[in-house]
Amino acid sequence: MNIDRILRSVVAVRASIPEDAFTATTLGTQREGSGVVIRENGLVLTIGYLITEAEEVWLTRNDGYVVPAHALAYDQETGFGLVQALGSLDVPALDFGDAAEAQLGAPVMLADGIGQFVQAQIVAKQEFAGYWEYLLDEAIFIAPAHPSWGGAALIGSDGKLLGVGSLRLQMSQRGESADINMIVPIDLLPPILDDLLTRGQVNKPPRPWLGAFSAESNGDVVVMSVAEGGPAAQAGLRQGDIISEIRDGEVDGLADFYRKLWKSGPAGVEIPMRILRDGREAWLRIKSADRSSFLRKPQLQ
Repeated sequence: MNIDRILRSVVAVRASIPEDAFTATTLGTQREGSGVVIRENGLVLTIGYLITEAEEVWLTRNDGYVVPAHALAYDQETGFGLVQALGSLDVPALDFGDAAEAQLGAPVMLADGIGQFVQAQIVAKQEFAGYWEYLLDEAIFIAPAHPSWGGAALIGSDGKLLGVGSLRLQMSQRGESADINMIVPIDLLPPILDDLLTRGQVNKPPRPWLGAFSAESNGDVVVMSVAEGGPAAQAGLRQGDIISEIRDGEVDGLADFYRKLWKSGPAGVEIPMRILRDGREAWLRIKSADRSSFLRKPQLQ
């Protein structure tokens, strides 16, 4: 594996977001992370939260050369974001590996856009449910963690791209805790790449979105907060509510909650749910929405 060549293909990503953007208060107006060049024309794959609602994007090679860029697409389901360099990056594109075939214990490298990398190994491949209405059937988890994980490139021992860094988490095992990184597998990109490039989004009805930030506690789904102005807030869902049923189906954990929500129909469908609030049961009807309708759109070029 040619580490120097691989590091050239990973760039720093810096995005500026308007102060009145929907995600400005939660994700900030100045976001920095990494991305990996996946086509010779300067197409860069990153993690979507870095470029959501961006009005300005800059890419920096690890030798300091800076190129302006354009946010092309953000896919809500996978979490991937695409950026197109508006000038020549003049770096090689990385080939895709096969994340599904990557084995537990396999040696990997997580590389960021400023030339730093961590030699690690795959410690888990399992379902991941995120508090922001996000679910991966099989995320990749690696240890030790990279301190600059957002959009960093996960590289297999063959030098091919296995995924993109999303989160830093803690894993507890036998009474000890360790920092790990959650990686979005590259296998999720090829089926949607053409749609993202030509349409800016996947060609299918958007999922229903509630705007509820939830956590799982002993199997219960507990609302931590709701997005201001979102469907859940408008329907009266509150912090501390426990979501116990959707459409007469009992909710068994966060992943089950999301799957039941998304099976209810496309964005805009009304979601009846039973909640427990202060020890009392109540029913709410939440008119779901398309999350992207709340966001500033990238312009296709």
